[in-house]
Amino acid sequence: MPDYLDTAAGRRIAYHKSAGTGPGIVFLGGFKSDMDGTKAIHLEARAKAQGRAFLRFDYSGHGQSSGAFTDGAIGDWAEDAQAAIEALTEGAQVLVGSSMGGWISLLMAKRIPERIAALVTIAAAPDFTEDSMWGGFSDAQKTELEAGQVALPSDYGEPYIITKRLIEDGRNNLVLRAPLPLPFPVRFLQGTADADVEMSVALRLLDHADGPDMRLTLLKDADHRFSDPQALGVIEAAVIDVLGSV
Repeated sequence: MPDYLDTAAGRRIAYHKSAGTGPGIVFLGGFKSDMDGTKAIHLEARAKAQGRAFLRFDYSGHGQSSGAFTDGAIGDWAEDAQAAIEALTEGAQVLVGSSMGGWISLLMAKRIPERIAALVTIAAAPDFTEDSMWGGFSDAQKTELEAGQVALPSDYGEPYIITKRLIEDGRNNLVLRAPLPLPFPVRFLQGTADADVEMSVALRLLDHADGPDMRLTLLKDADHRFSDPQALGVIEAAVIDVLGSV
């Protein structure tokens, strides 16, 4: 059973925390995913084996946390992440952000840089509500959204319900339109067969962000899940790499 954190915003965040040495590792999951995914569980097991602190949690409206998914937006989930990091960890952390979690981790770099020792992103999807969703909508979908919401097909189950608030709130949290300093070790990981986040996004992020120790690794034929044994090994190696630099 998870533990729960009640945030100042009135949301109840489910989490699993393992005690250990620092810098600890914090896993930030993706859009409509939860903390029980393959990548989070794999990294937690490795951290426990090494005696390193580890935190995984569900954003509000995800997994076992409070709230409805369709009520949430990027700003809410970033608030959840900041609350979890500040309340449940000590000192600087290594953030591992998957897909939307990559965007959330970049928002953390802007808001609480002193709490970040290093950053690893997996198929990071910064600004996806604007560039991928809104930018890809037809005129009919945009009209439908103006009325409240639009349904998008998903390869991961039932359709995604995209709300007007999600798109509008996303515009208040964009990270690729203004300077993005990342003053710590950063490793961006991206699969070449990712059908959800194109390689061009990873290249744009690498070009846009500014930092002294930043690398992009492309894994040939890896998809967006980045969860097969080879991909998990690449993630683990990136985490070990940055931990050796802090």
